[in-house]
Amino acid sequence: MKKTSTHLADGRELIYYDLRDDTARTATDRRPLDAVATTAEIRRDPLLGDSVAIASHRQGRTYHPPADQCPLCPSTPERPTEIPDTSYDVVVFENRFPSLAGDAGRCEVVCFTSDHTASFRDLTDEQAALVLEAWTDRTAELSHLPSVQQVFCFENRGAEIGVTLGHPHGQIYAYPFVTPRTALALRSLAAHKAATGGRNLFDDVLADERAGPRVVLDTEHWLAFVPYAAHWPYEAHLYPKRRVADLPGLDAAARAEFPGVYLELLKRFDRLFDQDGTPTPYIAAWHQAPFAPLDAYDGVVRDDFALHLELFTIRRTSGKLKFLAGSESGMSVFINDVPPEAAAERLREVTS
Repeated sequence: MKKTSTHLADGRELIYYDLRDDTARTATDRRPLDAVATTAEIRRDPLLGDSVAIASHRQGRTYHPPADQCPLCPSTPERPTEIPDTSYDVVVFENRFPSLAGDAGRCEVVCFTSDHTASFRDLTDEQAALVLEAWTDRTAELSHLPSVQQVFCFENRGAEIGVTLGHPHGQIYAYPFVTPRTALALRSLAAHKAATGGRNLFDDVLADERAGPRVVLDTEHWLAFVPYAAHWPYEAHLYPKRRVADLPGLDAAARAEFPGVYLELLKRFDRLFDQDGTPTPYIAAWHQAPFAPLDAYDGVVRDDFALHLELFTIRRTSGKLKFLAGSESGMSVFINDVPPEAAAERLREVTS
């Protein structure tokens, strides 16, 4: 992998990740861009104790442009885009319309491929491995920013999810706080450690799931399963079998096996609703340990956390979506229409 860092016309950082070490990146951004101006701020809810990002400038972000106006495609002599070069393998750049900025964190865009019509599932193993390298490198680099306490790499796919750009891409959020979802897991981790004389909750969950009926893929270095209390109709969690706190902690063997496992999992999600004729909308979310001190979680150290990816779709059956209505949105109590055991069986069935 070759990494080349440069800047766009408005000062935002852009990084090329190339498969070939001899690739030269000398193109410059020719657009007359003004400096990025944001209104991003973090407000803490005194009742719930969580944080909300207020970012009114995002109302003006690019919204469903036609394919020939996509800002994530490579530049051409006639139409410069967010990526100055005429081709690329993987690119990461600072979001022009960030939800988090400055002391309130940082937001980046990850373009998985220059092919506008592709999806992550269409990548080769080599391309998917390069995306993994980009996620890993950005996690390590963003951890050094003074305001950053947690790094979140994720992909939204599908208009049903709310995606506004059709090009295959994901995002990275560097939060200036520990997210509520992670804080809940850390509290459960601490309680389990205290109640079991030091046992690790993630290790115990993984052992239980591996022995149960909800396994989807079980390889030498990775385990994918539908969790016992799945929130979503079709939801799979992917764990490395050797517990590590974050993406930089993965060893060479797990890295080498990841592309094949993850691409197979994505393909199975698409096959769930083949009769619809449209790709399955999904969210893919990497859960990593925070970089913040964990003093608030008695007895928990950073290495107790287990890196894992959660993949889920809001489609519950062909032509029907799972909406977050009263119980889910009002009280955070999910109601799942698909038994996790049935979802796992279906995901095992939909092989190529």
